[in-house]
Amino acid sequence: MVTYNEGNEVNAILVLEDGRSFPGRSFGASGERLGEVVFNTGMTGYQEILTDPSYCGQLVVMTASHIGNTGVNDFDPESLRPQVSGFIVRSYSEDYSSWRARASLSQALREHNIVAISEVDTRALTRHIRSVGAMRGVITTGEGESIEQLVTKARAAPSMEGLDLTRVVTCAEPYHWTANSDEFTPQPRDWNLGGRAVVHAHDQSSTGQFHVLAYDFGVKRTSLRRLADRGCRITVVPATTSAEEALALQPDGIYYSNGPGDPAAASYAVATLRALLGRVPIFGICLGHQLMGLAMGGRTFKLPFGHHSNNHPVRHLPSGRVEITSQNHGFAVDPDSLPSDVEITHINLNDQTVEGLHHRTLAAFSVQYHPEAGPGPHDASYLFDEFVQMMMKAQRAA
Repeated sequence: MVTYNEGNEVNAILVLEDGRSFPGRSFGASGERLGEVVFNTGMTGYQEILTDPSYCGQLVVMTASHIGNTGVNDFDPESLRPQVSGFIVRSYSEDYSSWRARASLSQALREHNIVAISEVDTRALTRHIRSVGAMRGVITTGEGESIEQLVTKARAAPSMEGLDLTRVVTCAEPYHWTANSDEFTPQPRDWNLGGRAVVHAHDQSSTGQFHVLAYDFGVKRTSLRRLADRGCRITVVPATTSAEEALALQPDGIYYSNGPGDPAAASYAVATLRALLGRVPIFGICLGHQLMGLAMGGRTFKLPFGHHSNNHPVRHLPSGRVEITSQNHGFAVDPDSLPSDVEITHINLNDQTVEGLHHRTLAAFSVQYHPEAGPGPHDASYLFDEFVQMMMKAQRAA
């Protein structure tokens, strides 16, 4: 038996399905959590990462060596609460320093019942995942269970392949989104050094030239802000909204958002997108990109350990330009499965996977990464402008 007593140097443990174990110290809620273990190599943005719905069902490892030093604030969350199943770091700091902070990270994790573990050898853990691939694991702060018992629990966790998690994270009812929406805390776009918010012209607007219907598969609020910044009126709808229901709302464009799980398991979303193609301009990111590939006749596959960071280089093939991008996905579109009327527009320079698609005759395009940059660089923000231009062209042709 292995025991973990509160106050001891070691009072928590991560155990993987292959039997590898990593002891550490609890700094979040007490309890036990299961999930797929993935690593994120970003140096900043832990609060955005924790609240990204695309991480639903996953135990997230941060490779950055020091986490918690800026605390948590009311401005950076991408959803109303943390979405990860568990959090794993090397070094955690309870003392924080940031003029925006309202609490420590551990306080927020306990508030939302998120189990977290520090003092883990995250370098060894990351190297192991890179060698054998993402796998299921269990974090526990309990005591009395053997490693073998915990391995059995990890192996009993559902596999990410075949798992539809969009129904878990989507909204229950449609709603209109503005920067003052009750769904989210109002967010300033920029801050000057004096701490004053610089609000863009469209932030408070509930009207605009284009009405965008955003499918919520786990939508990040920064992407909604990017659309609002461009003068769009936004209606967010549940993942299961049919094509007929969507068109009845008379959108000028459709936004297929990011989200968790296996895209092939969300067959209803693929069927809806297939019915919408050619009816209205469509822009998809992350899971929305994978659903786009499936709707256009392609296939998807599971990556060995996925892309989770804000520093992935992507080449824009038409121009040759390289963008540094923010990414969070475990599946990819198979390039050999795509029909001839679909053009590959972007590729990942690390592993050559498909990062962007464009239909040659229909007003539809998608990217695998996160152009909204929450967190991450802003190299790809032009894609929201291209979406607006596509809607403008369709409006003029109508």
